[in-house]
Amino acid sequence: MTVAAAGKDRSMPRPGTLDAAAIAAIAALTLAGAWFFQLVLGILPCPLCLEQRYAYYLAVPVAAILALAASRGVPRTALVAGFAVLALAAFANAVLGGYHAGVEWQWWPGPSDCSGSLPDLRNAGDLLSRLDDVKVIRCDEVQWRFLGLSLAGYNALISLLMAAIAVRGVFRLAAGRSA
Repeated sequence: MTVAAAGKDRSMPRPGTLDAAAIAAIAALTLAGAWFFQLVLGILPCPLCLEQRYAYYLAVPVAAILALAASRGVPRTALVAGFAVLALAAFANAVLGGYHAGVEWQWWPGPSDCSGSLPDLRNAGDLLSRLDDVKVIRCDEVQWRFLGLSLAGYNALISLLMAAIAVRGVFRLAAGRSA
């Protein structure tokens, strides 16, 4: 092997490395955006919003470890399994985001703990006075929209993108191609 060929081999990423790194970056940026909306802009998450973050909390470390493993030449079967986990988590999160967006558009009812009417608590004594201090974040009310989509809608799209990248990673590994 010539020196030029050896240098080229080192500069080419191993299969799965860039796909896993892209998923880790997308998930981390999405979480950063969610925290920005919550902590800086004061748009508090509802229970469904918080559940949608779980997939990102899983994707960041798993994809980062997967990118490192791919760059170190870990066997393809282990990498394929990691990408499959990421694809399933991202696709499930896309479904949850779509469900939440549908609740916001009033297409179907949401979970009883964060949508619909509140029960009558007037006979609960001190509980009623404490409710004045509690802010209930409803799942069926949109707090922010951009280009007609709520944060739940954007979550569904971002999750579908991550799932597509994970599936692409599986196919690239199966074909033995880089990235």
